[in-house]
Amino acid sequence: MKVVISLGGIFFSDAEKLKKIAVVFDELAQSYNLCVVTGGGERAREYIKLARELGANEALCDYLGIALTRINAKLLIAALKNAYPEPFLDYKETALAKANDTGKIAVMGGVSPGYTTDAVAAILAEYVNADLLLNVTSVDGIYDADPRKYPGAKKYDRLSPKELVALTMKEELKAGSRIVIDPVAAKIIERSGIKTIVINGSNPQNIVDAVHGKHQGTEIV
Repeated sequence: MKVVISLGGIFFSDAEKLKKIAVVFDELAQSYNLCVVTGGGERAREYIKLARELGANEALCDYLGIALTRINAKLLIAALKNAYPEPFLDYKETALAKANDTGKIAVMGGVSPGYTTDAVAAILAEYVNADLLLNVTSVDGIYDADPRKYPGAKKYDRLSPKELVALTMKEELKAGSRIVIDPVAAKIIERSGIKTIVINGSNPQNIVDAVHGKHQGTEIV
């Protein structure tokens, strides 16, 4: 079973938190063909904010964010026991490395401007014909509004790909965006039909449960 995980940048702010997630990934890699794509998190947003204040355009801001996601990829590799020693930079390299799975975890960061690492994970999942795309974030699923700002926001237990696209198209896509899944990722999920689950990864056991088919997040089917 091939699993691609999009790991939110928020998990790179604390070494102990990252170690616990790395243990889970190493365990999963013993039974599953596993790839992980890392987000940029607050550090990326700080650099992007600074770049905007200096007059940088959105493409340059995107490249700054990509650089930070690749640094986070290196941090994750440092925490893993059985990963390829360097982050992969494109989909083909990753697919070739994972074609004859050795149990090693392939880690990627961002690839190109215009979309978030959720889209990178979705494209990678499509390219390697993954069975599951798992979006590990700081919220427990997809809502009709940001639950951190709107306590009465409605959570979706299940969405169709078309419903997901309609929701994400309402959001502004720019460097450092906080949206749970960006519109590019949603369109890739729609065209590929890959089973996708959005979960809260604060408890790393949630990642294991989701791979095994048990979760309290949002499922896109």
